[in-house]
Amino acid sequence: MGGLDSLITDLALILIVAGVVTLLFKKLKQPVVLGYIVAGFLVGPNFGFFPTIVDEADINLWAELGIIVLLFSLGLEFSFKKLFQVGSSAVITALVVVAGMMLVGYGAGRLLHFTYLDSVFLGAMLSMSSTTIIIKAFTDLNLRKKAFANLVFGVLIVEDLFAVVMMVILSSIAVKNSFEGAELIESIAKLVFFLIIWFVVGVAVLPLFLKKARRFLNDETLLVVSMGLCLGMVVLATYVGFSSALGAFVMGSILAGTNEAERIGKVVGPVKDLFGAIFFVSVGMLVSPDALSQYALPICLLSLVVIVGQVFFGTVGMLASGQSLKISMQSGFSFSQIGEFAFIIASLGMSLNVIDKFLYPIVVAVSVITTFLTPYCIRLADPAYGWVERHLPEKWLSAIDRYSQSQTEIKPHKAVWKEALAQYLWRIVLYSAIIVAIILISKSWFMPLMLDILPAWGRLISAVVTLVAMSPFLWALMVKEVNMSLIKKLGEGRANRVPLTLMIVVRILLALFYIIYYLSSVHSQRTGVLLGLGLFIVVLILLSKRIQKQFMRIETIFMDNLNERELRKTGRNTSLVSDMHLAYMDVNADCPFAGRRLMDSNLRKEYGVNVVSIQRGSKRINIPKGETRIFPGDTIGVIGTDDQIQSLLAVVEGSNSSDDEPDNNEVTFTHVVVPDDSPLIGQTSSSLNIRNQDNCLIVGIERADGTFHQPDGQIRFEAHDVIWLAGEPDNIKRLTREKIINNPIQHT
Repeated sequence: MGGLDSLITDLALILIVAGVVTLLFKKLKQPVVLGYIVAGFLVGPNFGFFPTIVDEADINLWAELGIIVLLFSLGLEFSFKKLFQVGSSAVITALVVVAGMMLVGYGAGRLLHFTYLDSVFLGAMLSMSSTTIIIKAFTDLNLRKKAFANLVFGVLIVEDLFAVVMMVILSSIAVKNSFEGAELIESIAKLVFFLIIWFVVGVAVLPLFLKKARRFLNDETLLVVSMGLCLGMVVLATYVGFSSALGAFVMGSILAGTNEAERIGKVVGPVKDLFGAIFFVSVGMLVSPDALSQYALPICLLSLVVIVGQVFFGTVGMLASGQSLKISMQSGFSFSQIGEFAFIIASLGMSLNVIDKFLYPIVVAVSVITTFLTPYCIRLADPAYGWVERHLPEKWLSAIDRYSQSQTEIKPHKAVWKEALAQYLWRIVLYSAIIVAIILISKSWFMPLMLDILPAWGRLISAVVTLVAMSPFLWALMVKEVNMSLIKKLGEGRANRVPLTLMIVVRILLALFYIIYYLSSVHSQRTGVLLGLGLFIVVLILLSKRIQKQFMRIETIFMDNLNERELRKTGRNTSLVSDMHLAYMDVNADCPFAGRRLMDSNLRKEYGVNVVSIQRGSKRINIPKGETRIFPGDTIGVIGTDDQIQSLLAVVEGSNSSDDEPDNNEVTFTHVVVPDDSPLIGQTSSSLNIRNQDNCLIVGIERADGTFHQPDGQIRFEAHDVIWLAGEPDNIKRLTREKIINNPIQHT
């Protein structure tokens, strides 16, 4: 039998060292990610006092799988629905942070005499905060229910999407070695197009598929199916020219809207942990002590740039979005680190051979330093806010307060126009993407197929079939109203009629453009005839009730799938005013008012909060009445200030820290021999009341003659009886010491 393959020995070394180091980091209450990086350094080629891996290429392959699974898991937490719910504050802040940090990072790279591409990639790496580290820090500091925490999570969601887009843009820049505006716009348009198509097809098909197959999906088959879908999308994304990471992220975000999302997250969790660990270990393997000592100054400078830049741009972004100064500074100080995407972007640059190798250990070192300092930066937010409030001119503070109030103030007419325009633009982008996809499929696959089968009639048949397939979406693009209630509100004034009419005209012209473009491109010899036929079909579309009915059925199925999994802990704009917000918390079994009616719980009187919703399984109770009872397992939505919610949270959820030590006082089964001078002799278990007084249970009595008796409370103890006991070890020891006189306990 031959020796083991180097892949197995390398994997064994990596996992053993990673396990030992991460246990140490858990004991020191440090992020596990740092432990993986340290483990990678220990087994890497740059540390000579420890066994090193043999085949680095195999580990890089496992690390690539780690990136895929990590981004698939991030997608499961993302979902397009969440993107629509995070609100303008998160989008504005993310834009400010990413744009600002990219410029600052690029400038810092050029200042340090890095190359053009090194500086571009450096700016991208420094612009992304770490979702994992921030969630861990918020959990450890018990800040997840604070008002600013919801906003920070929203920004992280948008940054995840920006990171995926950025990887596509960086790949394009790396290939051309230059920044070209036209190609950049083309790349973004191509990305948006494929994202919409994947999203529409995924939402239309996958929930139905999972619903039909649900009774066959145990944990094993669900893991195989979900990872198959993930890798299938990876292959498809790579085929059309995007990265494998994008495909994994998109599939995760599609599955995040299904009822099986939580189960998928649980079954994929161990796979993610394993491959993610290997990825972060591979990151640590690239850390070079020589490089760290040689580039100590850039590391310190870039660490300072990350902390100061993220805090500054995060605060400015929140202020620009209309948040109060306190919430803005609390949010800004939370972004003071870089994490997973920095490594992924660095890996992209390394795989494309467009960045120098020294940049990787520098970024890793900056990530380690900023990650370590994250909890201290978060704690520093409140003192920093107090200092700024004392030293900032009064007129500046008043201006910030007025701006914040003006952004949260409800302006009915403006809000209606904003909603109408959002629906209008979204409808144009969505249905245009679907129509273009149908045209591309027809031209690249369906028409060549029909021409092979029917050379004489293939072109005409494919054109008619394509127009029929496009017709429901052309009707939706041209005719379907955005929202009748909105149209009625906007149509009340004469000034609104002109823009409303122009919006309708633009939609009709756009639909006609798609028809004319398609007919001209596929049948140029008879364009006039087919164009007349196309216009006739347009008239039929405008009048056809059947097509309208067909589209409404398609749209109903799509919306049902989109809303299949109602995310219970996400609300629209949970920051209601500067000092109040909406928070969701799970009712613990130990909650003192579990099982009681709302009117009897005195939540408003004792804590100052208002309960606005109760989620119980698939049932949701909005604005519950006083007679409604709260049960363990419910998720309640409450409105209050930060202090009110934090005080209530400790009562409702208790301590849910994952680092809490479990209660190890399990029941044990043991026996005790009754000595000659024991006070038990002649007494019964019922007279001693052992069950109630000592919290132990006698389960059997074995006599010296070998007979065995079930205790019934009437059997009297005799010398040399063997009493079989069940209970907690400490209780059994106390019972033996106090009632059986210092007889040592013999455990079986």
